[in-house]
Amino acid sequence: MSYLTLFEALARKRVVILKEYPVNTLTQLVVTYMFFAAIFFGGQAVAGPAFTDTLPGIIVGFFVWTMAITAFAGSARSIMQEAQWGTLEQLFMSPFGFGRVMLGKTAVNLAEAFLWGAVTLAFMLLVTGQSLALDPLTVLPLGVLAVMPAVGVGFVFGGLAIRFKRIENAFQLVQFLFIGLISAPVGEYPVLKWLPLAQGSYLLRWAMEDGTALWELPADELGVLVVTAALYLGLGYAAFTYCQRWARSEGVMGHY
Repeated sequence: MSYLTLFEALARKRVVILKEYPVNTLTQLVVTYMFFAAIFFGGQAVAGPAFTDTLPGIIVGFFVWTMAITAFAGSARSIMQEAQWGTLEQLFMSPFGFGRVMLGKTAVNLAEAFLWGAVTLAFMLLVTGQSLALDPLTVLPLGVLAVMPAVGVGFVFGGLAIRFKRIENAFQLVQFLFIGLISAPVGEYPVLKWLPLAQGSYLLRWAMEDGTALWELPADELGVLVVTAALYLGLGYAAFTYCQRWARSEGVMGHY
């Protein structure tokens, strides 16, 4: 069995889940649209022309937030669902090993995050009438690196879900935390670029608003993005590994 086989199986499983629960899938999409519509029309009503000047940045920030939430929730919620379904132990018996299965799930989650992000972005551009630079050679690499810290946070919560089982209420806090990180004024306070999501959102706004290509961005800024992406993903996976060992030592791996 190849690792590609594992990825295909995980992707097919995710598609089946989305199809078998269409109300939940459509509700997720509609809520996202309504959230942005409230921001757009409410901002126009309150701020008028001043809001229009900042609209491109808001669109890019919302695009990053949508992908980050999807990537984070995919990592954390999948663990809780596997525990609820009683299939968590089967993942540990996989010939690929539990770690590789989780990395495969991460790849599927990233693909889903970009899908949701692309659909949401198309809706936002249609509603607002704005135009952005959408060079795939620039947006895709920056987008992947931008949401890697969210995947790392998802691994942390996935590990906590293995140990403590029910942590859904904490998800709401993370969503608001992501908004603050994505909107961090990195240009004014460079130290904030080391926070998760902040540098990725900053560079995506730079590229999509100004039409700057990936190879035209400063090398030091790209270096910070790569380092933060690898750092937070690595720390998240390390915390995930520790939590699963903790659950094993406590004898609660198979309990729910």
